[in-house]
Amino acid sequence: MFMSWWKKLDDRYGDNDIWQFIKFNIIGQSISLLQLILVNLLPFVFDGLTIKLSPCLQLIFDPEKLPGIESRYVIDGVVTWAYVLPFFLSNLLANIYGYFINMKKTFRGKGTRKGLILFFAVMFILILFTTWVQGVIASALNQTSLAYASRTIAALAAGLIQFAVVYPLEKYVLFKEKTNE
Repeated sequence: MFMSWWKKLDDRYGDNDIWQFIKFNIIGQSISLLQLILVNLLPFVFDGLTIKLSPCLQLIFDPEKLPGIESRYVIDGVVTWAYVLPFFLSNLLANIYGYFINMKKTFRGKGTRKGLILFFAVMFILILFTTWVQGVIASALNQTSLAYASRTIAALAAGLIQFAVVYPLEKYVLFKEKTNE
């Protein structure tokens, strides 16, 4: 029933900007759900990892600036990959899924190799930034009564930042409609 309703709307409004924005948001909910599931499950996979972050990442993920970080994620004053990987991978995997779904369903576009490279370059920077944001938020919330939901709240905040960047990137750059001039 939902799919027939969706198809009718999609056939009727096609590539209308408002309909694309609505589709992007609806599909974005599935992307967010995937990210939330991963950000909460991946710690079970990586919590035993005791490898320290590289020196360049230590500048970004400084335990002094993450006051609520759990001690199990810090060894000799250095944050470990066990803390960063769940945030980073949940973002990466959810956004790769989102790229292909939005290309096919929202913008009905065809991706190019150049566009995919641009997407990965932007996403690498964006995910590094939002991984840091998630670490700061989760660390701060771990000192409050919201500690139980710190990863979820942090992932939602990252999703909002990513939405603000990814929607215009995909709509106006990566899957931009070609006009006949």
